[in-house]
Amino acid sequence: MRRFLCLIALTASACNMVVEPAPQPARTAPQQPVQGLAPGQASSAFAAVTRRVEPVAERECRSRTQGLNCDFLIRIDPNPNAAPNAYQSLDRNGRPVITFTRRMLGQIANHDELAFVMSHEAAHHIRGHLARQATNSALVSVGAGLITALAGGGSASVSTAQDIGGFVGARTYSKDFELEADELGTIITHKSGYRPSVGVRFFNRLPDPGDRFLGTHPANPDRVRVVQATIARNNLN
Repeated sequence: MRRFLCLIALTASACNMVVEPAPQPARTAPQQPVQGLAPGQASSAFAAVTRRVEPVAERECRSRTQGLNCDFLIRIDPNPNAAPNAYQSLDRNGRPVITFTRRMLGQIANHDELAFVMSHEAAHHIRGHLARQATNSALVSVGAGLITALAGGGSASVSTAQDIGGFVGARTYSKDFELEADELGTIITHKSGYRPSVGVRFFNRLPDPGDRFLGTHPANPDRVRVVQATIARNNLN
């Protein structure tokens, strides 16, 4: 069980902003072509957006939390072949790290989209999603093991139930976490001087995960609605 929970803690850093093929129905509308930042522009755009988003994210973190490490490190993955992704994690000292792969930058069309994705990842940390996900995983894992033991299951059955319970627990609220990060990320994007109304268009090019059982990502239209509602509620743009 302990080994499985450690695995959950490590994989919990993966986030919604991964660009990967989605299961395709028999007939689909053609995807919009990706026109990302040119390789020569990506690094300079990343540096420029980071300079504006990072201090705002850190101020929001300090104003909304107590005792949380708000010293963000925003970086580009040194592996040029890493799959398109952006995610939030913690280093061994508890410092929040936001990582973009180079192929992810190639999927982002402009500074507004880059700021939105970056702000979304910062929001995951501010909302404490990694810790909450680990707690959900541990609680469901223990409960599944206890139920199996009470039902007369042996040690192997209990261990298997704990593993499955931990997996289910880690995913149970992941869609809610993504929508929470979309909401706060919208505010951080605006306060950084970028347009969340433009940044949200990034979802138009993401494969829609739909509403799959135990899926980790909300449907794209749901995410767009959350962003638009946040913009309207706070008179943003």
